[in-house]
Amino acid sequence: MVWMPGYLRDTNAMTPEDLNENCFVSPEQLCIGLYVFIDLPWFSHSFSFNNFKIRSTDQIKGLRELGVKRFRYDPARSDVSAVSALTPAKAAPPSVSSPVPSQAVLDDSPELVEKRQRIERLKERREKIGNVEKAFVKAAAIMRNINRSLQSRPKECLEEVGELVDQMARAFLEAPELTLHVMGEKAGGEEVYYHGLNTSILSMMLAKELGVSMEDGRMLGLGALMHDIGLMDIPDRVLKKNPEELTHAEIELRKLHCEYGARMAVRAGLPEAVQLVIFQHHEMVDGSGYPKGLKGESIHRLARIISLVNYYDNLCNPMDLAKALTPHEALSLMFAQRRAKFDAKVLQLMIRCLGVYPPGSIVKLSNDALALVQSVNPQKPLRPWVMIYDPAVPKEEAIMLDLEQEPEINISKAIRPIQLPAAVYDYLSPRKRVTYFFDADTAQNGGHK
Repeated sequence: MVWMPGYLRDTNAMTPEDLNENCFVSPEQLCIGLYVFIDLPWFSHSFSFNNFKIRSTDQIKGLRELGVKRFRYDPARSDVSAVSALTPAKAAPPSVSSPVPSQAVLDDSPELVEKRQRIERLKERREKIGNVEKAFVKAAAIMRNINRSLQSRPKECLEEVGELVDQMARAFLEAPELTLHVMGEKAGGEEVYYHGLNTSILSMMLAKELGVSMEDGRMLGLGALMHDIGLMDIPDRVLKKNPEELTHAEIELRKLHCEYGARMAVRAGLPEAVQLVIFQHHEMVDGSGYPKGLKGESIHRLARIISLVNYYDNLCNPMDLAKALTPHEALSLMFAQRRAKFDAKVLQLMIRCLGVYPPGSIVKLSNDALALVQSVNPQKPLRPWVMIYDPAVPKEEAIMLDLEQEPEINISKAIRPIQLPAAVYDYLSPRKRVTYFFDADTAQNGGHK
């Protein structure tokens, strides 16, 4: 089975038992030991996952406060004592509401009708974007908690990371065109968590397009989430130092995070493929990487995906913003001058997925407006969705345009963020509106993470 749309592993998918109308309970029937499902969007409630075994009265209280009329449960994964104490609630027949006919005024001009439809499309798109943003922030919070407990309870954390990968697949991969432009607001001190999530999301997107199997896709997601765990063993005096100021000895010490991470992965019982991804995520196809200087096929194929993603962000998001390339420039450089470092098939696929002007690119349009590329159009890569800079419009309500629907407007050129006036930079906030932040290393040092 290949990892294609419709084949994503869904832990909320109903089993034959789940479809039994008796496998529901009312909020009042919830009890410790029941394995329940929350049939709501993942981002809309405070629980870490959409399905779990109830273990406390606080969880019961939280479930009841959701306002759900009934909960699906799995007898096979529930405690026998909890199931035997139930008198299952019969499913209430779904209510059917009659459609309300449109009240559009018949004498509206075609222009007004089109404008109303366009406003509605933009509203719907903003709502979807908001949902992806909520899921992203929630995933970062879960990852932060997992990292804090990784060494004290590795087995349990491994299970939680696996579940997080599944939740991410459902929340992000089924709407990649929205996910690619979601604003990853970086809270102070939490960059490492967003880094793992960003790496995992884009790596899994590429794997999905490559037709990687579901199981390998999960291994890739796990490996990407955990690939920098070895940094926990690097002293802060080295970890937080500007890469350009590191001594040769400090650079070599920081590189040891690959080996440290692999050892931690073994102790945590992570699968062998994940161990290899963690150990090899800085290897390059031409042998210029580390820790072993491996070449070509000797590098695990999943590690080759992650190393490409890391390198891309090294160019886009170095610690010194003045040296940052635009995503457009970064992909052009990687393809034109450094393609020998990467798996050719994966590099070509990433260029296709991210487009000629990847999300996060600042562009000047043919009407002289400045805009931020938000998401790509795979069918028409020169006509992405963009967010327009307009000081007369509050940035929370910034105008979004689908250039496919604006044939008279074209992209003239890409602009480096550092070249923007302060007001424009603050409005578009390119570094805050790009989903992916990966390693903040300089390409000249070959990356330290």
